[in-house]
Amino acid sequence: MYTSESGRDLVTGTTVRLDFTDDGRLVANAGCNTISGAVDTADGALAVADLTTTEMGCAGPLHSQDEWLAAFLGGSPAWRVDGERLVLSGEGAELVFGREKTPPLQGTVWVVDSIREGDMVSSVTERATVEFGADTVTVDTGCNSGSAGYQVSGGTIVFEQLVLTKMACPPGPAAQEQDLVAVLDGEAELAVDGTTITINKNGKGVWLKAG
Repeated sequence: MYTSESGRDLVTGTTVRLDFTDDGRLVANAGCNTISGAVDTADGALAVADLTTTEMGCAGPLHSQDEWLAAFLGGSPAWRVDGERLVLSGEGAELVFGREKTPPLQGTVWVVDSIREGDMVSSVTERATVEFGADTVTVDTGCNSGSAGYQVSGGTIVFEQLVLTKMACPPGPAAQEQDLVAVLDGEAELAVDGTTITINKNGKGVWLKAG
């Protein structure tokens, strides 16, 4: 995971984050929507194919920044490594990124950023969080909340049955809750990269970011 240190002036309080995933994708975020696509770094250019963007509603400046970032990444910017920094150079802008430090799994509030099923990525409709204790994970789905025991072994995490409150949810949060519960159940794949956690199970994945 890389985060922008200098370059283009960004909306106050935001930064650009890039995540190069193990399955050959680039995932980017500039404070609102998540932008992703298959990436090829051959010949010194960052070529992103089939670029997709989640559809979370953003304030005007953030929406414009998302559009700019999608266009910048879609324009195959040149890349180079300068010491411990990654530099992307495109038309009208240069972004400099530093590698993010990884926060501890336990004691960090992890915010659900997006949910993936196959190649489809959807943004969350309500803020949802996951917090890992010593042996218990606490989940707020955006409607109901609850907890479950868990164990981590290498790149595998095993959740015990998640017990939630039983408040009725509107359709959007209800669907979001269903997707989260489907992943946070039983054995799943766990990957931690910088300030991002990915949990995958049976073709469905949840992306969490340190809050």
